Amino acid sequence: MSRLFDDLMESVQQMDEIHRGERQPSREFHVDAVQVKAIRKATGLTQAKFANMIDVQLATLRNWEQGRREPTGPAKALLRAIHKDPQHVIRALAD
Repeated sequence: MSRLFDDLMESVQQMDEIHRGERQPSREFHVDAVQVKAIRKATGLTQAKFANMIDVQLATLRNWEQGRREPTGPAKALLRAIHKDPQHVIRALAD
């Protein structure tokens, strides 16, 4: 149990170093405005239908596509999943 706690604390310390700019993240997925629009267009859906499918406001999607805002957290993860496997993710969201 102590080893798990030590590993967890090491991860937290690394996260803090990344946050302070003292360390580079080992993995990073950046979603910019061009990518959001390309991800949506690859699905063949309109802005309204795509926003509804991923459960965000249409205005939010437009802000992402126009670069005024950037998706974060679960939205960013969902966009990454759609980008990597649109057919299966869209089918899963439709159920």
